[in-house]
Amino acid sequence: MHALVNIGVSAARRAGDLIMRYRNRVHNLKVSSKGRNDFVTEVDRQAEAAIIDTIRKAYPAHGFLGEETGQQGNTEAYWIIDPLDGTTNYLHDFPAFCVSLAFCVRGQIEHGVIYDPMSQELFTASRGDGAQLEGHKIRVSNRRSLEGALIGTGFPFRGHDLHLDEYLAMFREVISETAGIRRAGSAALDLAYVAAGRLDGFWEIGLKSWDVAAGVLMIREAGGMVSDLTGGDGFMESGNIVGGNPRVHTALHKLIAPHLSDALKK
Repeated sequence: MHALVNIGVSAARRAGDLIMRYRNRVHNLKVSSKGRNDFVTEVDRQAEAAIIDTIRKAYPAHGFLGEETGQQGNTEAYWIIDPLDGTTNYLHDFPAFCVSLAFCVRGQIEHGVIYDPMSQELFTASRGDGAQLEGHKIRVSNRRSLEGALIGTGFPFRGHDLHLDEYLAMFREVISETAGIRRAGSAALDLAYVAAGRLDGFWEIGLKSWDVAAGVLMIREAGGMVSDLTGGDGFMESGNIVGGNPRVHTALHKLIAPHLSDALKK
């Protein structure tokens, strides 16, 4: 395992331990709102601080782009951090949340770590070196079409409900062509599941870079494809993403494309 992945794993595990220590006291947590139905807790902030502290001790020159603290320091070699992806789930003791870290050099994602503290499953990836679950190589599913496919998604929120009509049209198309759709509430974990073949594909509107950075690398390193809704590489900027094994990705994109508004094509 690459040294940067090792330090990312240490940071993710430290954050995960903190998250789990607070789990039985979740109703006493201080919770504030970043927007409608978008919450942040003191656990999010402490977990992000723990991640930054762990990495900074080993790599003091690295910068950070954190969900809670924004951009800090070096903007050429930096970590993209989601300290608790699935905060709403966590607040309801719904067991789908994770820690997500990605290391970037000049905009290129080089390493990714996604840690599920509930199951203690650890997903890792390095560019050109594949993706792993608990140290074992993983691959996207071998599903050849949408028939029988299980697809992950996330419902539009944080202002992106402006695209709700378009999303629902996509949803109707996808559910009619597949074995089912799952909405667990943690995009990073969903993307890791695509990489591991547990989901055949995934799409969502309005995500942030820290939601997708590590998972995108994992899917690609596991043999899958990721694009924005128009088939390009603008998902880090737009937050609109489609991923899956190559055949499912292509089929899913074809179903979604006719329902894109002009705003979603940008």
